[in-house]
Amino acid sequence: MSITTRAAVVESGGAPFTLADVQLDEPGPHEAVVRMVATGLCHTDLGVASGGLPFPLPGVLGHEGAGVVEAVGPAVTGVAPGDHVVLSFTSCGECRNCHGGHPAYCATWLPLNLIGGRRADGTSTINRDGTPLGGHFFGQSSFAEWALVDERSLVKVDPEVPLTSVAPLGCGVQTGVGAVWNVLKPTTGSTLVVLGAGAVGLSAVMAAALTSATRIVAVDRIGERLSLARDLGATHTVDAGTADLAEALAEITDGQGADGVVETTGNVGVLRQGVDALAARGTLVVVGAPPFGTEVALDVNGLLGGKRIVGLTLGDAETQSFIPALVRLVKDGRLPLHRLISTYPFAEIDQAVRDMGAGKAIKPVLTF
Repeated sequence: MSITTRAAVVESGGAPFTLADVQLDEPGPHEAVVRMVATGLCHTDLGVASGGLPFPLPGVLGHEGAGVVEAVGPAVTGVAPGDHVVLSFTSCGECRNCHGGHPAYCATWLPLNLIGGRRADGTSTINRDGTPLGGHFFGQSSFAEWALVDERSLVKVDPEVPLTSVAPLGCGVQTGVGAVWNVLKPTTGSTLVVLGAGAVGLSAVMAAALTSATRIVAVDRIGERLSLARDLGATHTVDAGTADLAEALAEITDGQGADGVVETTGNVGVLRQGVDALAARGTLVVVGAPPFGTEVALDVNGLLGGKRIVGLTLGDAETQSFIPALVRLVKDGRLPLHRLISTYPFAEIDQAVRDMGAGKAIKPVLTF
C-alpha cells in the first residue's frame, strides 16, 4: 500500500519548506505507518534545511512527531493500529551501546538519524513522482501528514494525553531533561547553571526543579525567557547581554562555582565560560551543536580540579522507558511543557520557522 501524502519538502540548502505531494514506500517488516497529529520544530531541522549538514536534499525533515498508528509491518510487536505514539530517534538495536541501554550512542546513529536520508539497507522511504527524496530523518521524517516510521523510533504513550502537548518530548525536551537527570544527577544542595533558555535549556530548568538542587541559574539574552525560566523553577537568572557572566556566577555561587552546567547555545565562547565557571569536580554537559569541525580552547590547568566535560546526544535516554515517564509528568502537571509550546497549522510551517528564528516562539508545534 503506497500512500500519497502532503509533506514539507526542502528542495536545497537554504530553501524554504514547501508543501508537496510525496509517496511513502511500503512499510518494511519493522516499520509502521503513522498518521501525524503534531510535530515539533527543532533547531536541528533548521540546521539541516540551511544546508549545514550533509543530509541529501531535496528531502523531508521533522523529528519530534506524535500521532496514531495506522498500519504496522509484519514483525512489529510493540505497537498496533490505533495506538498513540511519540516518535523519537532510531537505532540499530544490536550494537554494544544499544544493548547497554544507551541507544543515543548507537554505532550507526549518524547515518540512521541525521545524515543518511535512507534506511540502513540504502533504500528510500519517500519519493516524489518516482524520484527518491531524502527521508528516514530520525527514522520518521514527520513533517508530513503521514509518516513511515522505524519501529525503534516509536514509543507508545497514554492516549489520554493530547499528542500536541507531548510531541517535543522526542528530541528537545528529552535532551534537556536527560542532561540533568541522566548525566548531572544533581545531589542535595547542588548548583546548576543552564546556558541558553530555549526549549532545551528550559527543559533542563524544569528537570532541575524536580531534583534536590538548591540553586538553578538560567542564562540568556532575552528577558521574557528569563522570566519564564523563573516561573519554571530557576532560582536565579543572568542576562548575558548586560551582565558579566563570570562575575554573576561567582556572586550567585559565593565563589564556589557551579556543580553542573548545561550548555545549549552551541556558542564556543559560551561553552568556554561555562567550563571556567565549574566548581572543582563539576561537570559541563555539551548539548548545543555548532557546525561540524568547530573546536574550543580550554585552560588545561583549570581542568585539573576534577572538572568533567561530557558531550550529549538526546539526553542519553532509553526512549521506551524515559518518554512514557515524561508523558506522565506532563499529564500530572509536574512538567509544564505547555508553557514552551506555540501551535501552528502544518501549512504555516514557514511562519513557525520565522518565529523560532526571531525568538518569538520557544517550541513551535505543527498541528495536522
